[in-house]
Amino acid sequence: MPVLQSKPQMITLEQYEALPEDARAEVFDGQIYYMASPSQDHQTISMELSTMLNTYLKSKHGPCRVFHAPFDVKLQDTPLTIVQPDLMIVCDKDKLDGKRCNGAPDFIIEIISPSNPADDYIRKLYYYKNAGVREYWIVDPRRKTVTVNYFDGNMLNIQYSFDSTIKVNIYDDLFINFSEIADMLNV
Repeated sequence: MPVLQSKPQMITLEQYEALPEDARAEVFDGQIYYMASPSQDHQTISMELSTMLNTYLKSKHGPCRVFHAPFDVKLQDTPLTIVQPDLMIVCDKDKLDGKRCNGAPDFIIEIISPSNPADDYIRKLYYYKNAGVREYWIVDPRRKTVTVNYFDGNMLNIQYSFDSTIKVNIYDDLFINFSEIADMLNV
């Protein structure tokens, strides 16, 4: 006779918000997943990209803002899906409520952690594309690659090496020279 398995407990927004402040967690379809702390290279890449993006956006004097982890993005209410991208650009201020971004950011960068690369390459790619993110970059320090997924119009999926200068497709004149970042890494 087959054994009946109980259905996993679905987390609510209230339960998620009650987690300790130092808990690094995301929720996919109501299931909570805990994350490890980022490495030194991860932090270096995040800081450099954040600085470059923020400098560019400030020079444009527009509505877009850069946010970095941990900052929640609620992609859907039912079942609850909340992510904490490493970096994001949000241009619609109405999506920001002081606690989180409610809905898809315009641009997301995830920096691969060695313990869960499939999470960024498969799971988050699926959720971000379906939620309406316009552009999603996956930075892999171990492989020294950047995978650019651009979902507006004709979908692009292009992989670059860390010695490349890469265009941010949601802007006409923003390019990131990854060789400048790669020179700072331990990998």
